[in-house]
Parts: sequence; C-alpha cells; structure tokens
Amino acid sequence: MNKNPAESTMELTKLSPPQIIFGTEVEEKNSSEQFLLSMYDSVQASIFVVDVLEDGDFQYVALNPTHERWIGIRSDDLRGKKPEDILSPIDAARVRQHYADCVLFGKTISYEQCLQFQGVTTWWSTTLTPLRDANSRIYRLIGTSSNITPVKQAQEAVGLQVEREQLLEAIAGRIHQSVELETILHQTTIELRQFLNCDRILVYRFQPDGSGVIVAASVAASDSLLGKNIIDPCFSGNPEHYGQGCIQVVEDIYAAGLHPYHIDFLASLQIRANVVVPIFQEQDMWGLLIAHHCQESRQWQQAETNLLKQLATQIGIAVQQAELRQQFKDLKAEIELQKQKHKNQLQQVRNFEALVRRMTEQIRDRLDEAQVLQTATQELTELLNLERCQIELYSPCQTLVTIVYEYSINLPQCRELTRQIADRLEVYQPLLQKQPLQFLEIVPGWQPNLLVMSQMACPIFDTQGILGNLWLTRPSQEAFDEFEIELVQQVANECAIAIRQAQLYQQTQAQVKELENCDRLKNQFLRNLSQELRTPITSISLAVQTLESVLTPAEILEIEIVPQLLQILHNECARESKLINDLLKLTYLEAEPEPPTLIAIDLQSWLQPIVESFRDLTNCQRQQLKLSLDSALPPLETDITDMERIITELLNHVCKYTPAGESVTVSTHLRGDAVELNISNSGLELTSNELSRIFEPFYHLSKHDPWKHSGTGLELALVQKMVRHLGGSIYVESGAGQTTFTIKFPL
Repeated sequence: MNKNPAESTMELTKLSPPQIIFGTEVEEKNSSEQFLLSMYDSVQASIFVVDVLEDGDFQYVALNPTHERWIGIRSDDLRGKKPEDILSPIDAARVRQHYADCVLFGKTISYEQCLQFQGVTTWWSTTLTPLRDANSRIYRLIGTSSNITPVKQAQEAVGLQVEREQLLEAIAGRIHQSVELETILHQTTIELRQFLNCDRILVYRFQPDGSGVIVAASVAASDSLLGKNIIDPCFSGNPEHYGQGCIQVVEDIYAAGLHPYHIDFLASLQIRANVVVPIFQEQDMWGLLIAHHCQESRQWQQAETNLLKQLATQIGIAVQQAELRQQFKDLKAEIELQKQKHKNQLQQVRNFEALVRRMTEQIRDRLDEAQVLQTATQELTELLNLERCQIELYSPCQTLVTIVYEYSINLPQCRELTRQIADRLEVYQPLLQKQPLQFLEIVPGWQPNLLVMSQMACPIFDTQGILGNLWLTRPSQEAFDEFEIELVQQVANECAIAIRQAQLYQQTQAQVKELENCDRLKNQFLRNLSQELRTPITSISLAVQTLESVLTPAEILEIEIVPQLLQILHNECARESKLINDLLKLTYLEAEPEPPTLIAIDLQSWLQPIVESFRDLTNCQRQQLKLSLDSALPPLETDITDMERIITELLNHVCKYTPAGESVTVSTHLRGDAVELNISNSGLELTSNELSRIFEPFYHLSKHDPWKHSGTGLELALVQKMVRHLGGSIYVESGAGQTTFTIKFPL
C-alpha cells in the first residue's frame, strides 16, 4: 500500500474527549460502550464513528489517530461531513450501501472494500458495529478498519503474474500446435487488451516500401484499424530506433515532448497514451506490438511493458514458425509441381517419340512431303497446347520466306503468306544462324482486347544448309522451356529430312524428265535437221534440172531464166552453209566452251550503228524502227563478236515477223546492278505454247509460213546459248499485241 506522504509530517490534533463519540455520560453499567471507549485511543486499528440521522442519512463524527494517519484527514475536518464530501461518487455509493446494510440488519457486519483518499488507492477490511439508544434505535455506527493494501497488492501481483504466465503459455501453446499466424495474432490482441484493460491492442507489420499495415487488432469500441495502411512516421516509429530493441512508452501525448504534428496525428486516432514494442523475425524487424489508451493518460507499469516485450518475442517466434511453415508448404507444393512437371515431361517425351517415329516411318515409306509436314504441325499443336503451328521455307536466295504449312485453332490463316526477310532482320538473323528464338508478340487487329502470345521459332536445317523455320504460337505469355525447345528441335530435324528428301526426289524426277525431253529433242532435232538439209538440196536439184532443160538447144530461147536459177542455187548454198555453221556453233556452246574474251564497250555508241543498219530493211517492209538508249549506262564488258551476232539475229527475227505498218523498238536501261536490252515489235502476240518453245531449234511459229521466211531455224536457240555464255539471261514476253525479247547482263 502507498501511504499518505503527509503521514510523517502532519501533526495530528488530539481528538475531543471520547464522550463526544459515545454520549455525554458513559454509564458504568454499559460495558459495551466502556470497552469501545477504552479501545478508541489505544488500539492500532483505524476507528471511525458515523451518526445515523433521523432521515436515515449518514454523517461522520470522528476518527481515531490511527485512521487519521492512514487516510491523511483530520478528525475535525471530517466531522459533520457525509460520504460524498470526502469520497468519489462511486466509492461514496459503496460506503453508503455498507452503512445501510448494517442499519438494516441491526448487527455487526464485516466487509472488504477499495477506496481512494486524495488520489491514493487503498484496500480496507472493515467491521461495522451499530449503537442503539434507550429506544433501541440505531443512532450511531462504530467502524474498525485494517489497511490491507499491501496484502491486496501482493495478491494482485500474484494474480497478474498468473495471468501473464497463462497469456504467455496460451500463445506458446498455439505456436506449438502450429496454429495459423492470423489466429495467433487475433487471440493474442484480444487477451492482451483484456489483461491490460486498455482501449486498443494492434499488431503493425512493415511493408517492403517502408509503409505498414495493421494485421491484427482488438479494440474496445467499433473503430477498428484492422487492414489500414498507415505510413506516418509518428505511428510506425523510427525503424532504426526500434531496430536497436528500444521501446516507446508515452503516458500522455501532451506531456511527452512530441512534435505538434505527431500530437495531432495521434489525437486523430484517439490515442492519449501508448506503448510501442518492436517485433523481430530473427535479426530483421518484422513489425510492432502497440497498446493504446484513448480516453485519458495512463501510467504504464514496468510489469506491463515487460509483458509486451515478452509477447513481442513470442509473436516473433510465431512469425518465424509461420514463415518456416509457409516455406515448407511452398517447398512441398514445389516438389509436387516438379513431380507433376516431370510426369508431364515424361508423357511429352513419349508423345514426341511417337510423333518422331511416325514421321520417320512416313519419310521411309516415301509419302508426300506435304502429308508429313502438315501432320507435324497438327500434332505439335495438340501436344504443346498451341494456338498455331507453322512451317515456312526460304527462297533459294534467302531474301523471302513463305508459309507453306499451317495448323491453327483460332488465329487467322496465314498460309502462302510471303515475308521480306529484310523487313524483320532482328528475327531472321539469329534463325539464319541456326539459333532458336522466342519472344512475346501482341496479336493485332482481329482480337477486340489486347492479346499477348508467346512465340518460338526453331530453324529447320541440315548439313547442306538452312531450309526454313518451325513457328509455334502459345495462347499465353508462358515461355517455352529448354526441354520443350529440345523436343521441338528433334521434330524440326525430321522436317529437314522430309523436305530434303522431297527436294531430292523432285530433282531426280526433274532430271529424268529433262533427260527424256533431251532425248526427244535430239530425235526431233535429227528429224528436223534431215528435213532442213533435204530442202535446200532438193531446191538445188530442181534448179539444176531446170537449168539443164533450158540450156538444151531446143529451148535456147529461154536463156533469160538462167540468172534466176543461178541466184536460187547461190541462196540455197549460202543457207546450207549457214545452217552447218550454226550447227557447229550450237554444238560448241553445248559442250564446254572456253571463257569469252571480254572487252569494255560503250553500249550507246556501239549499238546505234548496228541498229541503223536495219533501217533500209524496215523501210522496205514498211516498218518503223525506233531506238531508245539510256545515256547513263556504264561501260559493259562483253565479247563483241558474240554480242553483235546476238543483236543481229534478234533484229532479223523481229523484222521477219513484224507486219507492215507496225514498229520495231530497241531500248536499253540500267536496272539495279544490271544492263537491260529490250527488242520488241508490235502487231505480233504469241501464245503461251509458242513462248515456251520459241528457243527450241527448228521451231517455227505456227501462224507463219516457214517457206516465206528464210533462215536455218537455229537462230533463237543459238542466241539463247550465246547470251548464257556471256553470263546474261534472256526471256521473251508477249501480250497486248506486242512481243518483247529482254536480255540482262550483270555489271
């Protein structure tokens, strides 16, 4: 018990004679009053006297010296006052009730009560004895009290210690039973608030960004802060300060020297006093355990702060255990996930092995390439849960790529789509280097919502080079793992075998057809050659016979026909000679000829006289000869003899088949890194069959009389061979009433 500080210094006045307490006369025959009177000053117990008024009210009469010392009130100051004059309303009501019970029962009663005198709380064990007058009316109460505050404090201390131990044991038990952290924090805040008899208990957890959130709360009122994110430093505290294990104890925010901003903030949360204790998870500060007293200031006891520290330690253990339990759950889940993943991978391996085996069997059985590759795209889509699978192949020059096989679930069809590799170098450069590639791509246009898909490209190649790419589109942002990439590469290898085998088969078939065609052309060539050689010989024979007949004496008068016959002989002999020379030249070019002798020429100045030499012929045939030469042409390295023969033969051919009134045009252009020479005529349009056969030896245009147009029939075949021998290319186009021969020579 805390004694009145004035106990040792205050001078107690001597009480009035005991007769004041017991009456003006003390009858010797009244032994009870005599006993009380003798005990009043001598006993160490506290004695007080209370009068019972006529109206049933109570007022104090006197105190003995012992009671004066304990409560710090003099007897003279107490005399005539009622309980409400010296006690709080609550204590006064309790005291009145005891006085009324004593009067009601009319006998001595005993009780224990807690009272505050001058702000000091004390415990008393009191006995009330009623005094009666001659009419048996109870007119006075004599009370004796013993100050039992030390005993009560000891009992309370023992009780608090038991409650503290029970509280700590409860949280330890929950931790031992592996109760969920949320439940532990919830129960702890409730029990701690009840134990401390405060307004709030909070558990505040720090976030990685420095803010914090209330994860558990117990409040007396309904204004729970649970779940609120509070980042104000005056609430969360200084992490460095708490990181050193310090606690914050504030008994009154208005008397603790806080910053006004902090005071306003705490007041806005209805906080008048608080205790803040850090919670550690191993060496890291996890959060804070906070006790709030809202309505008034509070003097926090050392035992209370010690309990908060002990509970914070237990909470730290619970947090660590929850973390370990979560890690265990995560590890178990990860093991199950890996187990399932391994199982799925094993099934995938089996499915891929079956797919590769089927592709190998199809390739072995020489099935169509299209069937093998289309089956691969479909089964890959199903095995890997893809949205689309495509196979694209490069052009021979590797500047274009075309999608040739595709299997799609929901995405638009892209088959036969051709892309320029130069437009997406960042994608095709690693693929051309035989490196797989994967990335995320936004699907444009067809989907109303933004759709991001994962794409992977796996190159299709073999020892001879790169052939194409295998594209896989997954309808999510999940990337393809290394295991899937390896399996897809195996399928790509099988695709390469199928493509290469199909190409070899096509090349073989093409070679067979070409050999057959060569043999057919050779036989036809020999037949045509025989006919062509027979024709001039026949003409010569007829001319000779005619000449013989006219030179006979009988018909000497017809001698003027002799020059005509001689001219026929001369022309046919020349034609036969040219045919033989052309055959020799053609045979030479089909063999392995020597490289041409190249000389740089100015095509503009060199070509003009050759074209102009045909001016008389075109005028005679009523044709228009046009010449258009590009002035910016660079020098061209070529064989002059072969080049002149090429131009001459083409002009001869064009002029022969150009109707009267039409035009013959010769033009030159610079096309990129090549010189282009065009010789065209109007009024003549060839069929596709004629275009495909125009360079064949002895082929005559079906719509024109071969007897009308002289020649060996080898001119265009010879022109094609010579152009190729010079490193150029030649082709013919016909349409809209015009036929054009185009020759290209690279610079």
